[in-house]
Amino acid sequence: MTGSIPAERARLPLGRKAYSRIAHLPGSRTGPADRTCTPELARWCLENPRKNETVLVHEKLDGSCVAVARIGGEVVALGREGRRADASPNEGRQRFGRWVSQREALFAQLLRDGEWVAGEWLALAHGTRYALAHEPFVAFDLFTAGERATHDVLLERLGGELQPAALLHRGGALPVAAALELLGERGRHGAIDPAEGVVYRLEREGRVTGLAKYVRPGKVDGSYLPENTGRPPVWNVR
Repeated sequence: MTGSIPAERARLPLGRKAYSRIAHLPGSRTGPADRTCTPELARWCLENPRKNETVLVHEKLDGSCVAVARIGGEVVALGREGRRADASPNEGRQRFGRWVSQREALFAQLLRDGEWVAGEWLALAHGTRYALAHEPFVAFDLFTAGERATHDVLLERLGGELQPAALLHRGGALPVAAALELLGERGRHGAIDPAEGVVYRLEREGRVTGLAKYVRPGKVDGSYLPENTGRPPVWNVR
């Protein structure tokens, strides 16, 4: 078992996953692999944050979680699990790899060595269709020195060149019902089907201190994917 660790890291350019799952708030629709956040985290998000803590709420998008890293000067497109997108058998991931290659200079300028930006790749419809008015990659997190950067640092780095996830709220605690009212039925990214949900983000003194998400009841994961429908893929962009 010990000998398998270096081999696994060799397959993961970052030596780790590019993005970990976010725990669900109470009442969120969960799947078999999902977990619910602690009561304390839920309270800080929904009722009463800690001193000097800011609550941010973003739209949760429904696509493929991906990332772009700069490693040894090379710009690398990755899946959530940390493997190279261009080595994936999945057509959606392969398209993401090609999209990143076409924007290599942009990402080389945006990222410092060892950093990566994570986001949602919306080219292929998973459980929600989108009429996109922007590029199919939507950024929601920047990792620097292995740590998640704040929302403002992410926006500064994106510099208007890449699309961030829509910010619905910034301030104190916010009940889920109020967050969903701000989201609206179709969200801010052109959802054709009901928008999936929201992500809560806690920040304090220049650090991200917590994340939690809420997925609307009735959401069916992968309802448009060919492996589930037996039909051709549904593309949000051509």
